[in-house]
Amino acid sequence: MRDRNVDVLLEGVRSGDRAALGRAITLIESTREADRSTAQDLLGALLPRSEGALRVGITGVPGVGKSTFIEVLGGRILEDDERRVAVLAVDPTSTRSGGSILGDKTRMRRLAGDPRVFIRPSPSGPIAGGVARRTREALLVCEAAGYDTIFVETVGVGQAETAVHGMVDYFLLLVLAGAGDELQGIKRGIVEMADGIAVTKAEGDNQAAAEAARRAFQSALQLFPPMPSGWEPPVHTCSAMTGAGLDEIWESILEYERQTRSSGYFEARRRQQARNWLHETLDERLIAALHADPDVSDVLADYEARVINGELTAAAAADAILAAYRRLP
Repeated sequence: MRDRNVDVLLEGVRSGDRAALGRAITLIESTREADRSTAQDLLGALLPRSEGALRVGITGVPGVGKSTFIEVLGGRILEDDERRVAVLAVDPTSTRSGGSILGDKTRMRRLAGDPRVFIRPSPSGPIAGGVARRTREALLVCEAAGYDTIFVETVGVGQAETAVHGMVDYFLLLVLAGAGDELQGIKRGIVEMADGIAVTKAEGDNQAAAEAARRAFQSALQLFPPMPSGWEPPVHTCSAMTGAGLDEIWESILEYERQTRSSGYFEARRRQQARNWLHETLDERLIAALHADPDVSDVLADYEARVINGELTAAAAADAILAAYRRLP
């Protein structure tokens, strides 16, 4: 029999109650073992409704203006009265204190005040790739709540902003001209994954530099292999201060959606992402089960000490620990 709390949350999420949506994501993000079953019941009930939204990943180094870009672009999108926008913003977690600022609602004050908008800042925790521990599940809950446009803003702390690419439909890379973001300053991998690139802060004296950076990126993209989607990534310049270029970026995102839905790539990619989600979750569960196993606990400290002291290689120790887990002789 389903937990009464699940039914309450389910009703609230389905009705678009933002407070209930926040509580649902808090439950899903919980690391408490007691919450896992309740969270899975909730997700299972919401899954049939989690379709149809456009998921857009926004990445770029700190200072590129991701939050400001999303706030202004979100405002433009909301000019279409039928749109509802959710923002899942990931803040970096301190490796020393374990804390996060979670200030995106403050940085997107105007957008957060619109009743058609839901903004959820979450700490990245130990998860690599620019996303939080349960970003993928949070996406599903937002879709089930009726949000048809969902932005995922990554941490933006370096070149590992790749995990979000595996859970969104469109991956937008924001770059700065004249701040180390030119071609020599960006890893090829993240540029190859981008469905679009936008050179930000193209206003005032920076317009010429932004246009030069746009041309350089557009030329470089011609040297990359064709994208599996058949899409040719555009490079834009834009300014959140003046609004220049934002309408063109949004129209490009919508055109990408139209083209990939028409070709079948959109749904094929969603299916591949679901498959990857299964394998990632399985890996997570297996590692948790390994560390929770009493036979492993009995030998782990000993093998750690032997590796630290140079008596055993890490590979040999890992094989021995796995043997203990499997109850092999």
